[in-house]
Amino acid sequence: MAQKAKAAVDAGLTPIVCVGELLADREAGKTEGVLSQQFIAGPGSLTPEEFSRILLAYEPVWAIGTGKVATPEIAAAAHRFLRQCVSDQFSAGHASAVRILYGGSVKPENIQGLLAQEELDGALVGGASLDAKSFAQIVNCP
Repeated sequence: MAQKAKAAVDAGLTPIVCVGELLADREAGKTEGVLSQQFIAGPGSLTPEEFSRILLAYEPVWAIGTGKVATPEIAAAAHRFLRQCVSDQFSAGHASAVRILYGGSVKPENIQGLLAQEELDGALVGGASLDAKSFAQIVNCP
């Protein structure tokens, strides 16, 4: 993951680096351990300058294309934890500057609750972006 992100940054692109746990990990209470490992092996291994040029996304694997979605509170807790990982690895400045998106089954029905969470900086919309009406409702969410 880090090599691809570094190559994208070197090419002048802004990569979106995704991390997220499996349902078995969540149910076993291992979410933070999994996210920490993924962060350290991926975006956490970039230089501070490289890191400042990426976007981070929390994409719980169990919510991608399944119709399941993390509650706003679950998403906020994961984002808060990832921001702490950034602070620990880089600095508080990097933690406040990084944009962390939520990307697990974002739909018109859940976007407002997700974006009401202070910890979420935006959404990474997948399947719902394929339907113009759904995507417009997400984009135009108050």
